[in-house]
Amino acid sequence: MKVVFLQPAEAELVEAVTYYNLQSEGLGFEFAAEVKRTLGRIMRYPEAWTSLSNRSRRCRTSRFPYGIVYQLREDSILVVAVMHLHKHPDSWKSRLH
Repeated sequence: MKVVFLQPAEAELVEAVTYYNLQSEGLGFEFAAEVKRTLGRIMRYPEAWTSLSNRSRRCRTSRFPYGIVYQLREDSILVVAVMHLHKHPDSWKSRLH
């Protein structure tokens, strides 16, 4: 199963990595590694995480205040958002039609 990012989700990931690296050298790369581990958990147990709608789910990262909003597709996991949990929690909904 492959992981596919919507463009806004990819931009959120890059923005967060950049922000954390500005806070402390290497912290952004630790964040990226945490997102990768979270995606691994999603791939192993795709239906285990919090349901947000009929098709969308959210899995929280362990160390950072972020959630990965995703949908299961036929042969992939579509990442809809890399969402900071304290900012605009419903902003991802406008990305789906």
